[in-house]
Order: sequence, then C-alpha cells, then structure tokens
Amino acid sequence: MDTADQPERLSVEQRIVDGVRVVTVQGEIDHDVQDVLSEALLARDETIVPPRIVADLSGVTFMDSTGINVFVTAHQAVSDTDGWVRIAGAQESVLRVLEVVGVDALIACHPTLEHALRI
Repeated sequence: MDTADQPERLSVEQRIVDGVRVVTVQGEIDHDVQDVLSEALLARDETIVPPRIVADLSGVTFMDSTGINVFVTAHQAVSDTDGWVRIAGAQESVLRVLEVVGVDALIACHPTLEHALRI
C-alpha cells in the first residue's frame, strides 16, 4: 500500500515472508502518516497467528514521537496474543531516537531485515 496523497513523504509496503508480516517503510514517520503506518502494522491477517511483524525501517529518514507511539501500540497489541514486533535496519538517526526513549529495550532492533527474520 502506498500513500497516494503524500507519495514523496512516506511509502509503506507489506508482504509475508515465512509467516511473518514484513512492513517496509520509506520516508518520514510523523503525525501526518501515523494512520497509514498503524494500519500496515496491525492489518488483520488470520493466516498469521500469533502475529509476527518485522518493520524494515532502512528507508526511514526521520521519525518523531508519533512513530514511537505507533510501534509501542503495535507491540502491546500483538504481545497480548503471544506475537512480536521487531525493527530492522533503522538508520543511525532513527535508531538513536529508539534508544533514547528506550523502545529498543521493549522491541528488538536488528541491523538488517535478514537478521530480524532469522532470529
């Protein structure tokens, strides 16, 4: 799914890899795109039980507290069903935000998508 109204700001694509929803995000994560990101992370797919999600943030150039809230909400939602959320490939500036607020202690952050999928 691509955001048609703001294609230059955010692109979100989903696919299933070995029973894991991979959400690839490119652009900036801020208040204007929170609904698109939330929907992609928490889309109902009855074939994935419990829900397992890897967010590939290698293409994300900016993330504010909105992104933090979306990821924490997704983590809480899937944890209730014994699922998990992992973050992969965050650029240094985005990873720093995740570390400063402690999200990396709640949600595992991996250097690459491949690493997040095989752990």
